Amino acid sequence: MNALRVTGGRVLRPDGSVTGSDVTIDRDAGTILAVGEETAGDEATAAEAVPDVDETLDAEGGLVVPGLVNAHTHVAMTLLRGYADDKELDAWLREDIWPAEAELTADDVEAGAALGALEMIRSGTTAFADMYFAMDRVADVVDRAGLRARLGHGVVTVGKDDADARADVKESLAVARDLEGAADGRIRTAFMPHSLTTVGEAYLREGVAEAREAGVPVHLHANETAEEVDPIVDKRGERPVTYAEDLDALGPDDFFAHGVHVDDSEIERLADAGTAVVHCPASNMKLASGMAPVQRLRDAGVTVALGTDGAASNNDLDVFDEMRDAAMLGKLAAGDAAAVPAEAVVEMATAAGAEALGLPGGRIEPGAAADLAVVDLDAPHLTPVHDPVSHLAYAARGSDVRHTVCDGRVLMRDREVLTLDAEAVRERAADAASDLVERVDSGV
Repeated sequence: MNALRVTGGRVLRPDGSVTGSDVTIDRDAGTILAVGEETAGDEATAAEAVPDVDETLDAEGGLVVPGLVNAHTHVAMTLLRGYADDKELDAWLREDIWPAEAELTADDVEAGAALGALEMIRSGTTAFADMYFAMDRVADVVDRAGLRARLGHGVVTVGKDDADARADVKESLAVARDLEGAADGRIRTAFMPHSLTTVGEAYLREGVAEAREAGVPVHLHANETAEEVDPIVDKRGERPVTYAEDLDALGPDDFFAHGVHVDDSEIERLADAGTAVVHCPASNMKLASGMAPVQRLRDAGVTVALGTDGAASNNDLDVFDEMRDAAMLGKLAAGDAAAVPAEAVVEMATAAGAEALGLPGGRIEPGAAADLAVVDLDAPHLTPVHDPVSHLAYAARGSDVRHTVCDGRVLMRDREVLTLDAEAVRERAADAASDLVERVDSGV
């Protein structure tokens, strides 16, 4: 057996407790064999379950946590980081982002995705959901980087003729079919219409029906802004989540981004359907979209995960930042300092994220996927350590991550990313971003 042991650290367990334990990993299977003396299986096989190891990772002085899950992003938008700031969503999209995206090439998407993958590995993220374009190139990056992902081609039909709109839907369905199980099974897929207002009803109905027939989940933006809700209510006389239910796009394997402007009836529908919501607090604040009712969603039994959204509206892919923002904004939205506590946002960034995406990971226990990160606790901003879970939510940063492991493979050791050439990735992305902006500005 090819075994890896993470030694000398304290481990965040699924119940929120922290114990001093080694973590032993079967690298061939990509699973956790043991946490301390706790193993999978019965006592008769326990000795065999904890073999001699081939490699160790030093976690001394650190906290071993599940790999973080970025449950909603547009990873190649790293190329547009800082390109267009300080605007509300509709103007930002129509005046800046969509014109820039119209100039994107597949090479650009690959360069931006590699930069995003590098950023996520360095900040302890092991899985993400991505809605964008040229997804075959994104899948190649995921494969090289060693991450997990739920990928989908984003469909937008507004402004397109019928032929182009239908082709966009067909491409999303083809991507979902063709990339499923890629990267040795680390890639899963979804049908990803951009939103209920940027995709026409006929195209939504046809696409969702085909996705359901193929057993493919649906991911879309929903209730992000009031301006996204009002047209549906005015035209249809029903709320967006009810509209999604009418489309058969509200199911237990589906997940919606944002959910900022949901009312009590919609929260109840989401809970009854088992549809997850991905909260993107930094993007929602930056674009002045509003404050999602995270505590109400969680109290109703809705699975709430965390996402960064794209780096153009955040402006980073650091899920530690997102945890802090989610806790702070959640308290403000609820008017209650006890709302969205530290342990809740840590769960949202780990186990709930994996559950929302239907991906392995999110828990450190025998038999679970070997996706984890080691967070150093010896920095001044993490001293003293009264409560390590509090530090994860309120004080830790992506730069505090020492090691990152996904599917049993070490992606970063002692802050050196092993699966990507960091300098080459940065240089290529910087050049691609500069060329993209030049094309947009020149109208070429």
